Amino acid sequence: MTYVVTDACVKCKYTDCVDVCPVDCFREGPNFLVIDPDECIDCTLCVAECPVEAIYAEDDVPADQQAYIQLNAQLSRSAAWTPIVEKKDPLPDHDEWAGKTGKLQFLDRNGA
Repeated sequence: MTYVVTDACVKCKYTDCVDVCPVDCFREGPNFLVIDPDECIDCTLCVAECPVEAIYAEDDVPADQQAYIQLNAQLSRSAAWTPIVEKKDPLPDHDEWAGKTGKLQFLDRNGA
């Protein structure tokens, strides 16, 4: 089992989670983070660090966000999505987007 970044991260991109990851499995896009399922060791440390509760165990991803399982796997393998290993500031308008749902349409799939 791996962990998955879901909808709540889109257009927020809080990076508190990357500071605690012992294997550097996070990849960064312009307005979203993903977890590389081949690198994740299921340690659970990132879950508690996410201020918008965007990270779930693969088996616990809500039914309406199942697409994010495949999306994390696909984007983590893209050469344009590079590893992120240190915390950065969230996106400038993160407060506006933090409580919103249904943000998949706003996910920028280009590289960071």
